[in-house]
Amino acid sequence: MNADSLSVVLAGGGTAGHISPLLAIAAALRDVRPDVQLLAVGTPSGMETRLVPAAGLELATIDRVPFPRRPSLDLLRLPGRLAGAVKQAGKILDDAQADVLVGVGGYVCTPLYLAARRRRIPVVIHEANTRAGLANKVGARFSHHVGVAFAGTKLRGARHVGMPMRKEVSGLDRAGARQAARELLGLDQDKPALIVTGGSSGAQSINRTIAASVEALAKAGIQTLHITGKGKVVLDGEGKPLAADGYRQVEYVDGMENIYAAADLLVGRAGAATVCETAAVGVPAVFIPLPIGNGEQALNAAGPVAAGGALVIDDESFTPAWVSSEIIPLLSDPARLAKMAASAEALGIRNADQRMAGLVLEAVSK
Repeated sequence: MNADSLSVVLAGGGTAGHISPLLAIAAALRDVRPDVQLLAVGTPSGMETRLVPAAGLELATIDRVPFPRRPSLDLLRLPGRLAGAVKQAGKILDDAQADVLVGVGGYVCTPLYLAARRRRIPVVIHEANTRAGLANKVGARFSHHVGVAFAGTKLRGARHVGMPMRKEVSGLDRAGARQAARELLGLDQDKPALIVTGGSSGAQSINRTIAASVEALAKAGIQTLHITGKGKVVLDGEGKPLAADGYRQVEYVDGMENIYAAADLLVGRAGAATVCETAAVGVPAVFIPLPIGNGEQALNAAGPVAAGGALVIDDESFTPAWVSSEIIPLLSDPARLAKMAASAEALGIRNADQRMAGLVLEAVSK
C-alpha cells in the first residue's frame, strides 16, 4: 500500500446495473477513508462516460473486448484484442499506483483482473446478479474477497453482502418521505398509487398492457404513474399521448427514491438493482422478468417472491385480465400491501456499500 494514502481502482460499466454499485462503493470508501484516491475504469462507449464524471469521479477507459459466444472472425481476433486491453489496463494500474482493484462486472473487468493478477494487486469483486457474469467468474478464481447481491449466487468464496446503492435509496424512510414524493410526482395523497416502470429504456409489452388497463384501474379508484422509458410515449387510438383520469405518463423520473416513497405497489422488470432496492426499502412489487437473455431476472426475483414481498408473472401472462384479477384487488387491500412491505424489508440489506468498503480494506490489510 502507498505510504501516504490508499489508491483504489474501480472497474465496471456498460450499464447502470454495473455503474450504480461502483459509484456506491466509491462513496462508501470516501466515507471511511477520506484520503482515498479513486479512479474508475470503463470503456469509451458505455454509460459510465456520462455517469462517472457526473458523480465526481475520474474516469479512464480501455478498449471494449466482447467475448464471442460462437465461432467467428471475432473469436479469432480475441487473443490479440484481449492482450491489447490487458496492456492498457496494466498501464492504468501502474499510473494509479493501485493498492487494490475493485471490479463490478462488464467487459472492462476481465483485462483489469488479469493485469492486476500479474502485478499481485489484490482484487475485490461485487456480483450483482444471481447468475454471475463471465468477467466476475474469471476474477473470482484469484480473489479472496467476493461480495454478491443475492445469497444464491454461485461464485468461488462468495459472501452475501447485498447490493450497494445510493444513500438516497438506502437511507429512505418511505412513510416519512411519502407526502413530499407524491407532491413531486403529481400524485393524489389519498388514492392507492400504482407506479409502473420498464427501466430507463422502457418495456413495450408492459406499456401495452398498462395502456389497455387504464380504464379498469381508474374505475377501481387507483391512480397510475406510468414511466414509459425514453422515446416510448404511449399513444391513444388517434396517435396522441394517452391521457385519462387517474393516469399520468412520463418517459423518465430522476431519483428512484421518490418512486419508492410514493408507490403503494411497483410493477417492473426484475433487474438486480430494482429487486434489491425494493426489498431494502420495503416496497411491494410485481416483477415481470425480461423474457429474453439467460433467465437471470427470474432468478433475481425468486427471493422476495418466496419471502412474500413480491409477486412474479411472466411477460406473456401480464395481460389486462391479469391486472384486473390480481393488481386491482391487491391495491384495494392495504393490510396485504403492508404485510408484503414488511416481508420485503425483512429480506433487504441497506448497508451493502459499507460491507463492500470493508472488503476492500480487508483486502489491502493482508
